[in-house]
Amino acid sequence: MEKRELTCIGCPMGCQITVELENGEVTSVTGNTCGIGDKYARNEVTHPERTVTSTSIVLGGDKPRVSVKTASNIPKDKINAVMKEIDSAVMHAPIHIGDIVVKNVCGTGVNVIATRNVEAI
Repeated sequence: MEKRELTCIGCPMGCQITVELENGEVTSVTGNTCGIGDKYARNEVTHPERTVTSTSIVLGGDKPRVSVKTASNIPKDKINAVMKEIDSAVMHAPIHIGDIVVKNVCGTGVNVIATRNVEAI
C-alpha cells in the first residue's frame, strides 16, 4: 500500500490530506474537512491537472502582450508543451476577454483564451 501526503488547494482551508493507494487505485482519503478535498486528492494522485496562465504577443495593439489562460484544466504532464504553443501564438488587435488565442491546445480539447482587452491602435 502506498501513502501520499498532500496539501489541498481546493479551498482556503489548506487541509493536510493523506491518500492511500493500492495498485494505483485510491482506497482512502483522510484529513479533508470538505468534499472538495476528497475530490481534489483523488484527482491529484490519479491524473493531476492544472490551469495554465501566461501571455501572448499582440500586433497592432495598445499593449504588446495579452494575458491568457487555459479555459479549463489540462493534464499536468502537458504544461511544457502547452506553454510552448502559447509562446508561439501571435494575436492581432483588437482582442477581447474570452477570445480564443489557441484552439484545442496540444490536442487537449481545451482552448487558451484572452483574459483582458487589447485595443487596436
